[in-house]
Amino acid sequence: MDSTEDLLFYKEAKTYDIKKDYDIGRVLGSGTFSTVKLATQKSDSRQVAVKIIDKTNLQVNTDSLRTEVKILKSVEDPNIVELIDIYEKDQKVYLVMELLTGGELFDRIVNKYPNGYNEEVAAELTKKIVLSVKYLHSRGIVHRDLKPENLLYASESNDSDIKITDFGLAKMADGDFLLKTACGTPNYVAPEVLLNEGYDASVDMWSIGVILYILLCGFPPFYSENTPELFDQIINGSYDFPSPYWDKVSLSARDLITKLLQIDPKKRFTPDQCLSHPWIKNLTTNKEIRTEVISELKKFNARRKFKITVEAVLAAQKLLSRLKTRQIFNGKKVSSPKKK
Repeated sequence: MDSTEDLLFYKEAKTYDIKKDYDIGRVLGSGTFSTVKLATQKSDSRQVAVKIIDKTNLQVNTDSLRTEVKILKSVEDPNIVELIDIYEKDQKVYLVMELLTGGELFDRIVNKYPNGYNEEVAAELTKKIVLSVKYLHSRGIVHRDLKPENLLYASESNDSDIKITDFGLAKMADGDFLLKTACGTPNYVAPEVLLNEGYDASVDMWSIGVILYILLCGFPPFYSENTPELFDQIINGSYDFPSPYWDKVSLSARDLITKLLQIDPKKRFTPDQCLSHPWIKNLTTNKEIRTEVISELKKFNARRKFKITVEAVLAAQKLLSRLKTRQIFNGKKVSSPKKK
């Protein structure tokens, strides 16, 4: 049994076995830091997602984990994933989360609109995301990793809410205090993060600009297989609206993207300015169905998921290497997993 000194959440967490309250089921997903499993609450049969973090994992950042929990416990918004409960026992932390079954943002669009969609759909989605980011910023919270993988639908119903998830990199940043940590996902990261000059909540608005750009054409504004080249594009704000992909996109939509992808964070649109923009406020008048966006989005999705798979394999190999090194020093031997 964990002593009080060993507990990360001795004030918030239940310290008895989670299986007393939940039936733990199959794995929904896994990453470097955690595994997510389907679970069913015994009292009311409600299905949830349980994020399991092993505190003995060398790569677990306990400070970030504490911040993530603190943030999730402090927010209540229809478009932000809900933290239901916390358990901590036997060197493991269990975060009981709202189960989201509607899929990722871009997957949902490809499946729901196989014959194309119009700007009105993109404007409504953007509005919901911006409203939730406004809520976070009003509470001094910067997400720092907004991307399609972290925008999930609650269910498969047509009127399902879209939810912001994964607050593992989120940070509290009150007042004029500037953040310094370089983090985020390369395609969506703001230039000031790369320049290491300090940054604020406006980095989230840059990420929204990138997501909106992709929603309207199916590919990102900044792209290169060479990371230094990609970062150079971002730092210089080197993007355009290439023909023929942007020929049918309204000037109003392009204007909003330009306001969001400002390399100077002081000139970049805030959530309020974004919500007041005609393209969002009037939910655009361009209702032309565009089929080419879906085909481009399918290609982008395939590349993105392949890259995520490769990175997960590399991360697992790196972790195994670290474990081998540590256990060799402890006089133990670690075997590589057998190939199937």
